[in-house]
Amino acid sequence: MTNAVIANTPLPHRYTPVAHTGNPDPTLWTQYQAIIGSLLYLMLGTHPDITFAVIKLSQFSANPSKEHFERAKYICCYLAGTKDYTMVFDGKTNEGLIAHSDSDWAMDVNNRRSVTGYFFKLAGSLVSWLSRAQKTVALSSTKAEYMAISDCCHQAMWMTNLFGEIGFHVSPITICGDNQGSIFIGSNPVQEKQTKHINICYHYIPECIEDNKVSVVFVPGNDNPADMFTKNLDRLKFVKFRKQLGLIFGPTKNA
Repeated sequence: MTNAVIANTPLPHRYTPVAHTGNPDPTLWTQYQAIIGSLLYLMLGTHPDITFAVIKLSQFSANPSKEHFERAKYICCYLAGTKDYTMVFDGKTNEGLIAHSDSDWAMDVNNRRSVTGYFFKLAGSLVSWLSRAQKTVALSSTKAEYMAISDCCHQAMWMTNLFGEIGFHVSPITICGDNQGSIFIGSNPVQEKQTKHINICYHYIPECIEDNKVSVVFVPGNDNPADMFTKNLDRLKFVKFRKQLGLIFGPTKNA
């Protein structure tokens, strides 16, 4: 991949991977798992911008196709063009913890499960991020968003406890979401009949809101950068949201 043609996004826009039903190729299987393992290492450490693409392709590690392998190399083409970026934390901004949460709805053509995506920013850059398939099928976009916000709330409580153990008091963490219905469900302690089927573990967030541990606010979908953790975005939208992750490309002014 040394002389690879640079890609502008981790995956081609509108690309949707489909499960391979043919017989596994042992050689391809070994190569695919090797490249996915390397990409996962980068994603977990310093590359939040490739999170959705890597997690999506990792779901096919058991029986990859040649197309899956080519798309994994496509991520490498994107990385080749972003080798010089840095994650910049600026304490002078005095920005505390803030989270963004998002979900798609039933976009997985293989099992119709939705994707949860969220991230936490501190001092202007990311400190925690996640993208993963939800454990159950959501019956509406509101339910999918509600489960995503609930997962984000669990992480918020863990981070609050972590800071508390080292002597820092954390004010209620703001969680930004782009679905007003899910925000209403989380802020309303009364369980409606439309939400009775949702696993009880996802109803943790109303208690956190009532105890003033987190606050959930609405942001328009076009302004929610967590969108890049749940969907395969076009170049313009991807670059717009990438700039909000605290990633600076090229030399920093303090370098």
